[in-house]
Amino acid sequence: MDVLPEDLQRYLDFHTDEESDLLATIDRDTHLNVMLPRMLSGHFQGRCLSMLSKLIAPKTILEIGTYTGYSALCLAEGLTKDGKLISIDVNEELEARVMRHWKQSSLHTQMELKIGDATTLIPALEMKTFDLVFIDADKKNYALYYDLVIDRVPAGGVILADNVLWSGKVYDQDSEDKDTVSMRLFNEKIAKDQRVEKIILPIRDGVFMIRKK
Repeated sequence: MDVLPEDLQRYLDFHTDEESDLLATIDRDTHLNVMLPRMLSGHFQGRCLSMLSKLIAPKTILEIGTYTGYSALCLAEGLTKDGKLISIDVNEELEARVMRHWKQSSLHTQMELKIGDATTLIPALEMKTFDLVFIDADKKNYALYYDLVIDRVPAGGVILADNVLWSGKVYDQDSEDKDTVSMRLFNEKIAKDQRVEKIILPIRDGVFMIRKK
């Protein structure tokens, strides 16, 4: 998944703020006990998410795709004092693990986990606007998630979409599996959307940073 060579990534990690003890614990627990641990944001990407959130200072954050709760904690570091983060995930088997981790954080009172299908949960959310959105769920629905949130992101709000380089397969025209095609079409959709400013950051597997005009 990593775009950069392993030795360069180690150099970046070394010169980046350390993750908290809680985040390190989540990382270890995920790698030891949860399937597909590569889905975890991890140290470097987590610090990037934290930094971006702090720069934006969102009052409202929506995360689509919780996994084991690591990225949500990183994003929550930038919340305003009265802010709130809602994270949605379809995997109810991870709910207890996520909540156990979150309750160890001083930010947990500002965080809410919703289990279910994001395509039905998002339209029903009481949170009317999202200052920051992080999309990191099933790839086939990225474009749909984007359409569901874009009108509820105010001017200056930011959408982050993970895995948009898809291990380099998006620019390999010989790769035609369903997820690759979905990510390729999503990237093209964003590139053509004149409502937003956009840039792909070569962080891990690629993060699309999209700012509403």
